[in-house]
Order: sequence, then C-alpha cells, then structure tokens
Amino acid sequence: MLTLRDLNRATLARQHLLTPFDGTVGEVVGRVGGLQAQEPRPPYLGAWARLARLERADLHAALHARTLVRATMWRGTLHLVTADDFAAFRPLLDEVLSGALTSRFPDVAFDGVIEAAGKMLAEDGPLTFNEIRPRLRTLFPDVNDRALGYAVRMLMPLTMAPTADPWGFPRDAAFGLPGLTLTPAAKEDLVTRHLAAFGPATVADVQAWSGLGGLKPILYGMPLEHLRDERGRELFDLPGAPLPGGEAEAPVRFLPDFDTLLLGHADRSRIVDPAFPVTTKNLRVRAVYLSDGFVAGTWQIKRTARKATLLLSPFTPVPRARLEEEALRLLAFAEPDAPALEVAEQV
Repeated sequence: MLTLRDLNRATLARQHLLTPFDGTVGEVVGRVGGLQAQEPRPPYLGAWARLARLERADLHAALHARTLVRATMWRGTLHLVTADDFAAFRPLLDEVLSGALTSRFPDVAFDGVIEAAGKMLAEDGPLTFNEIRPRLRTLFPDVNDRALGYAVRMLMPLTMAPTADPWGFPRDAAFGLPGLTLTPAAKEDLVTRHLAAFGPATVADVQAWSGLGGLKPILYGMPLEHLRDERGRELFDLPGAPLPGGEAEAPVRFLPDFDTLLLGHADRSRIVDPAFPVTTKNLRVRAVYLSDGFVAGTWQIKRTARKATLLLSPFTPVPRARLEEEALRLLAFAEPDAPALEVAEQV
C-alpha cells in the first residue's frame, strides 16, 4: 500500500525534482514526457528546474536543430517534446484532436481546408495563424475564420518555428510542416512513457494526461506492477521504477506556469491540496513552489528597470530562508540582465 507521500516522492523522482538530472535538455524533456508550452517561457523554466545545469542557449540550440519541437500534443495543448516523441505519439492523438474539432463545429467538412492549408504551408513556409486564417477565408468564405484556424491546429501535425527571441518564440509564433516522418507508436508505448514520468498511476491518470480514452484494457494487457494507494485504488507501475519512499528528502522547487507536474494526473492530490487555487477561472495553471514535495504557494516575477522581484503568495507558511536561495537562482536564470534581485511576499 502506497501512502500519499510515497506517491509524491515517486512522481518527483521521475520528474527529476528530487535530484536534478545530469544530462542534456533534450534527454530530460524526453524523460518527463514533454513540458507544457502554452507560452514560450514556461518550458525553459521547467527544464531549468529539472536539470543540474542549463543555459538558455542550450534549449535554443535544440529547438533550432529540431531535436526538440513545440507543437500541439497531449490534451490538444502546446508542449515542448522531442522530435522523436512528436513523430511517434502525435499520430495517436488524431482521433482525440479531430473529435475536439467536430464537437465544436459538427456541421463543417474540413477536408478541403486541410488540403489548402497544407499547400499554403508547403509553398510559403511557416505562417502565423493570423496569416493563415484570412488566406483560408478567401477560399472558404462561408466558414467561420476561427473554425478554419482551429481545424488547421487540430487536424494538421504542425510544429512552431523557433526564432532568436529570448524564449525561443515570439508571442505570435509561426507554424509549419514538421519535416518529419510520422510513425505511430503503440498505445503501450504511450502508457510506458506516462508511468516512467508520472507513475505509479491509475487508468484515469494516464487518460487525463494524454487525452486518450479507452486505455484500461491496454494497461491490463501489459506486464505491469499492480499496487494500491491508501484509498484502495488500483495503481499501475513499471517493474523496477523508482519508489524512494515518503521520507525521502524533497528540496524546494520553483515550477513555472502550466508545469506538467500539475497536469499529469486526474487526481492531483499527490502534488497539491485540492483546496489550493492553483488554476484560475480562465484555466491558467499558476506558477507554484514546492516545499517538502507539495505545493506551498504560487509565485510571479515583477520586473522594473532597477530590479527583478520574485513575489511569493503562500498557501502554507514556509520560512523565507528556506525558499530564498532557490528563488534567487531562478531569478538569475529568468532575468539575467536585472541590476538587482529580490524575493518578497505578495502584499
């Protein structure tokens, strides 16, 4: 029987948040199943939190070498993933992504739209959706322009074009054809990837993370460990996967907005108390900090010409001295040109 703390430490170990990973940014992104990338900056900070060392240029280089790509992936949201994982797992999501489209626009046939968009991108290279939508609108004037853009985003396996921007991409980034051969992995491989990054896990956890349903028979057909938590729920795990135990030390960690740690399970209680408001009304997942392995508060950076300040908004009291060293390390990475760095509590 695994306690809540056992599950917490197991997941933190696999996310390299107990002991930082001593390897490359591409390796750690693959090991944690990708990093949520709804905005350009969070995956940089998420990778920084998990690595023994990271220079921003390391992630820039991987993006421009196309070993890492930013694309629509798990749950139909943007992720930073390895190119190999995009090629293997993006095809498995076709049914989910097309279902999301048809549920919103059930009466529109999009085959012609996708053919036209593919030709456009092949001829003109990466384009932003603010460029794609009006061009498609001239060809399909009877279709809502938002539906046109959403169809291209959901039905076409596109990747975002990296730039020289500080966080790899501008706000309005261009999407293009991936230039990769997509070869679908087995669903068993998807389950293995989740358990290696987030396990032990329930069927609901795997499905919530990936967006795929109907995985129960897949898990039961695999040679997995069968465990139980304190509530009697069945958990699945990879044989020999890390289980450091609930008393393992968990250092302070600062995680960015939308961090994958908070989105890897249907039941997030192994990381955050359900009473803590880490998700806003518009579904933004706030940046959080962990103390003793669990979410203890949220944070944000306020920048002026004179200094960068990391503002803490605690849910539970944690001595400032315990947080300050890691907070200042984060500030130095996120705001390297700030004349001064400061940690303060939100008033």
